[in-house]
Amino acid sequence: MPTVVVTHKVGDFDTWMTGHQDRVEVFGPATSGFRTFRHTDEPNTVLLVMEVLDMGKLAEIMADPDVQALKDKHTVLDPISMHVEVNT
Repeated sequence: MPTVVVTHKVGDFDTWMTGHQDRVEVFGPATSGFRTFRHTDEPNTVLLVMEVLDMGKLAEIMADPDVQALKDKHTVLDPISMHVEVNT
């Protein structure tokens, strides 16, 4: 199960945080869970650490037009950066 780190900016952190349950439901089919972080110097920059069960499903979720509507609702700003853990 790969660990994926997702980073992006938001227009308003408090608005974004109200969408936590939406994120749990949206990412649930592809992950076993995630942890949420806020940048200490840039309060509108967030980071999610996800334990991904299905990378293909995660890609589908990220491309889903309904997810774009949630991104807009929760002030998510593009670009969204995704980093996959490298096993050494």
